[in-house]
Amino acid sequence: MNLGGKIAVVTGAGQGIGKAIALCLAQAGADLAVADINGEGVSRVAEDIRALGRQALTVTIDVTSLSECEAMMKEVVEHLGAIDIIVNNAGITRDTVLLRMKEEQWDQVMAVNLKGTFNCTKAAIRYLFKQKSGRVINIASVTGAMGNPGQANYSASKAAVMGFTKAVAREYADRGITVNAVAPGFIKTAMTDSIPEKEREAMIAQIPAKRLGTPEDVAHAVCFLASDAAGYITGQVLHLNGGLYT
Repeated sequence: MNLGGKIAVVTGAGQGIGKAIALCLAQAGADLAVADINGEGVSRVAEDIRALGRQALTVTIDVTSLSECEAMMKEVVEHLGAIDIIVNNAGITRDTVLLRMKEEQWDQVMAVNLKGTFNCTKAAIRYLFKQKSGRVINIASVTGAMGNPGQANYSASKAAVMGFTKAVAREYADRGITVNAVAPGFIKTAMTDSIPEKEREAMIAQIPAKRLGTPEDVAHAVCFLASDAAGYITGQVLHLNGGLYT
């Protein structure tokens, strides 16, 4: 998975899965633009990328704004020279059962998870189109395929990301652009670490592999899809969940 000479943009890169993806891409040789609404987080990630000998541009961004996404892509091209890989990882949860879910909780999740993916892809695709090559990798979720109680908003947003992935893949396959999604299952992050131990054990019991995934598990899948080795794969959802959903 040699990504030398490639320029990648990763949203939601300030921590967790996004950070692991950014570092994996850098280790494979890519230069990075790391974007997040949390400027301090991406600054720390950028330092780690530079320590690997790669270039890193930091962008503080709200992905729900199309104009901010367009400005980011323009800045990436101006400072790093091109865009080859876009990883739409930015996402949020606002969990509660449907009867208690407020309209704003639904709207917030849809705005970041779905509209944010649309905004960043739309802003980047013009550059990929012109150069007749590129990789778009969207981070979906197992919940988008199987649902999850208390996550009607999140599950719906990630199911929509999968549909978006398939449609855009068909639109741009003849321009040398691949569009795929990775759908992680239960991943060990700060969020899962905060779950009470008894509930976490019950969660793990559902997984045939009997463990949570790691951010690095997701990152390796993304790096593969970003590489030349995945050049004939497009419109696919790579499920990464230890057998939880097959």
